[in-house]
Amino acid sequence: MEQRTNRRALVVGLGIAGMSAAVGLREAGWTPVLVERSPERRTGGYFVGLFPEGKQAAKDLGVQEHLHTRNPVSGTEWSIDRRGRHHEWPGFLDQPGEPAAVLRGDIEAALWHSLREDAELEPVEVRFGTRPVEIIDQAEAADVVLEDATGERRRETFDLVVGADGLRSSVRAMVFGPHQEFMESWNAIICAFELDEQVPGYGPQDGVIVARAGRAAWTFGFSDHTPTMLFTYRTDDEDAQFVRPPLETLEAAFDGLDHPAVTHGLQTLRTAPNYLFDSVHQVKMPTWHRGHVVLVGDSAWCLNLYSGMGSSAGLRGGAALGQALKDHPEDLNAALTAWEAQLRPLITTHQKRARLVQHLFVPTGRISEALRNTALRTLAAVNYLKSRLPGAGPSTTSSSTPPGAPATREVTTGENVGSAPGGR
Repeated sequence: MEQRTNRRALVVGLGIAGMSAAVGLREAGWTPVLVERSPERRTGGYFVGLFPEGKQAAKDLGVQEHLHTRNPVSGTEWSIDRRGRHHEWPGFLDQPGEPAAVLRGDIEAALWHSLREDAELEPVEVRFGTRPVEIIDQAEAADVVLEDATGERRRETFDLVVGADGLRSSVRAMVFGPHQEFMESWNAIICAFELDEQVPGYGPQDGVIVARAGRAAWTFGFSDHTPTMLFTYRTDDEDAQFVRPPLETLEAAFDGLDHPAVTHGLQTLRTAPNYLFDSVHQVKMPTWHRGHVVLVGDSAWCLNLYSGMGSSAGLRGGAALGQALKDHPEDLNAALTAWEAQLRPLITTHQKRARLVQHLFVPTGRISEALRNTALRTLAAVNYLKSRLPGAGPSTTSSSTPPGAPATREVTTGENVGSAPGGR
């Protein structure tokens, strides 16, 4: 096949996966055109942990130096048991791989800089308020009908269409089939948003975890930004969670869970300008590409929030797509096949792992809650013992109570691992 020049790719979705794919495509010599149905680019966002795969992808895409990280330098991760005792147990950022704490918007800002603001690079065309309404895959290219915010439609031809438009991808529905064929429900709800100030009684960079059977509230601290919060709970009736406004639904779900973090989070949500309230799913597909159409990110493999790997996988997918097109410049199918074969093991591993991590975020019941606490307490003890080994440096654990907390609160650190959480 003769190598073509001036190849155009339509990238649908201005999130992490879409912008990563656009950067990768440009690096491979393609001309990407980004379309986003929203009228403007998102900023801010909820907590994201960037793992080694994501850090390497950011480096491969050339955006690492513009990626602002916010790992707490003086905060403590507090886990509160049913008796109100505070335990200094491992938090999300204590996982292997030393994940970087960022806001979703930090990653998007770094990618946006590369796409539109880097004076040394040709800016990528971005069309806001635009979405595809029809995709026809032909023998040599894909014909796409695009609709703008005024309702005007135009037909264009692209050598590749990249669907990066999220969990309920319109590209996936048009080309691969209806959502119900690929979306696996986890019978759980999440709500993520930024706090305007820290939970009362805690340090500015502290994390606060209140995890009970079937429901949990997580507060994630940063070094130079107000915390973000995640409410999550399990449900047997997913559809019923969307009958009322999100705040009313959350107030009912967390009724009786009396802790300042829960109260503060619900109060903040009343006036929060932006938040994510949605059901939890994974997307599982036998293939992520068909003809001149490929899916990346949540559109293809949604790992879900519990996995913690969504942003890292989105970055990795975009960087790997660009590299595969470089490696197979004359054969699109070979490039997409190689790209998918490279990513599948990573995605499959983390989709399976997410089930285990879900139990750490929100236990299924009292037994699961007790097992979770035992596991974290053991890990805290192991970490403490490691910190006492010769050459390990000073211990980072603390036996102090949370700043501003009543002196009667019990604190469990690596030196007091025998106290198990009690029950009502």
